[in-house]
Amino acid sequence: MEIKSTKINGSNALIEATILKEAIDANLEKIAKELAKTANVQGFRKGKVPVSVVKKQYGDKLIQDAESEALREVLNKGLEELKIANDELIGEPNISKFDKSEDKIEVAVKVAMRPTIELGDYASLVKEFDKPEVSDADVEARITELAQAQAPLKDIARNRKMKDGDTAVIDFEGFVDGKAFEGGKAENFELLLGSGQFIPGFEDQLIGVKRDEEVEINVKFPENYGGSELAGKDAMFKVKVNGIKVKDEVAIDDELAKKMLPGDKDANLEELKKQVKTQIENEKLGKLYNDNLKPELLEIFVEKLSFDLPEFVVDQEIDMALNKKAQTMSEEEIKELRENQDKLEELRETLREDAQRSVKATFIIDALANAENVKIQEQEVMQTIYYEAMQMGQDPQKAYEEYKTAGYLPAIQMSMIEDKVLSQLLNSKIKEA
Repeated sequence: MEIKSTKINGSNALIEATILKEAIDANLEKIAKELAKTANVQGFRKGKVPVSVVKKQYGDKLIQDAESEALREVLNKGLEELKIANDELIGEPNISKFDKSEDKIEVAVKVAMRPTIELGDYASLVKEFDKPEVSDADVEARITELAQAQAPLKDIARNRKMKDGDTAVIDFEGFVDGKAFEGGKAENFELLLGSGQFIPGFEDQLIGVKRDEEVEINVKFPENYGGSELAGKDAMFKVKVNGIKVKDEVAIDDELAKKMLPGDKDANLEELKKQVKTQIENEKLGKLYNDNLKPELLEIFVEKLSFDLPEFVVDQEIDMALNKKAQTMSEEEIKELRENQDKLEELRETLREDAQRSVKATFIIDALANAENVKIQEQEVMQTIYYEAMQMGQDPQKAYEEYKTAGYLPAIQMSMIEDKVLSQLLNSKIKEA
C-alpha cells in the first residue's frame, strides 16, 4: 500500500493512497473467517459454516467491509506519519477521492485539526472605556416611575375628556357583520389608554371621550389574530364610558423605600437611590456591551489574530448560510442554481468571507474561554432556557426538551460562553467616572 501524507497547513491535511486488490482480498478473507464463527446460515451448525458459503451469502457486504478496513488503515498510517493525534481531529475525515478499478483503489482523505491559536497579549487589544454615567435626574425619574406603577387608581372628580395614560372604565360589546361575537363583551372593564392592550385603533378612539358618553368604535382585527375566525375582519364596538381613573400621587420617601426593599430592615430613600442607580448603570452598561463594545472587540480579535481554519467547518458554515439565503429565493432562482453548478459555486464563493470570519470568531472565543477559565455548565444553560420560557409564559421543561431535541443546546452554550468571556474582558477595562 502506497501512502502519501501532506500537511496542507495548521488545520488541514491530505492523505493519499493506492490500495491494491491484494490488500482488499486479504481483508475480505479475514472478515469472512471471523463471520463464519458466528453466522447463522440455514443447513449449517453455528460456527461450522464454510468460508466459501459466507462469502457467497454476504458477498457485497464483505467487500464493503474489506474496503472500509483498508481505508481505516490508510487513515491511521497517514495520521501516524503526520504525527497527528486522534484528539486533535475535528469532524469526520472526508473521502474526496475513491477511484476503483480492477486491480486497485485510488483514495484521497482530507482531515481537519483544531487550529492552534497564539493569543499573545490579547488583553492589550481590549481598550479602556468610561463607565456610563447616571444622573440624579435619571434616578429620580426611575423611582417616580416605580412609585407610579405601585400607585392605586382613583376616580377623577371633574368630568373631563380622556387622554393618553388615563384608565377608562367601560362597558363594551363587539359586532362583526352586525352580529355579536363570543368574547367581545364586558362590563366595567378597566382599560389603560396607550397600553396597546386592545385591538390597534380601539384605545385611540376613546381619547377625548367623557364619562357617561356612549360611542361606536370601528376597528379591524389583525390578520394574525391568533388563528381566530375574527382575523382580518372589520368590527364595530358599542362602548359606554362609566368612569375615568388616574394614578394617585405617591410620596417619594422612606416609607416608599421600605415597600420597594422589603428584605432590607434598614431601608430608606438614600439606600433605594443607590440601588436604583446601580440598576440603571447595569442596564446602560449591558446595552453598551451588546450594541457596541462586544461586537467591536470580537471584530478586533478576528482582524488581529491569524491562524488556519479547517476547510470543512468553513464549508459547513457556507452551507448554512446558503440554506438561509435559499429561504428568501423564488422557486425559479432555486431551480436555476440546481441546474447550473457554476452559478451555485459563484454564490457559495460570495458567502465564503463571512463564513470564514464567523468560524474564526468561534475558535477565538473557544481559545479565550480557555485562557480566561470561563465555563458554562449544562445546568446554567437549562436555567437560562427555563427563565426565558417563564418570562414568555411557556412551559420551561417543554421548552428545554424542544431545544434539546432540535440540537440547539451546544449553540446556546457557545453563545453564553461568548457573552461571559467578552464581558469578563471588558469588565477589567472600565474607567470609573
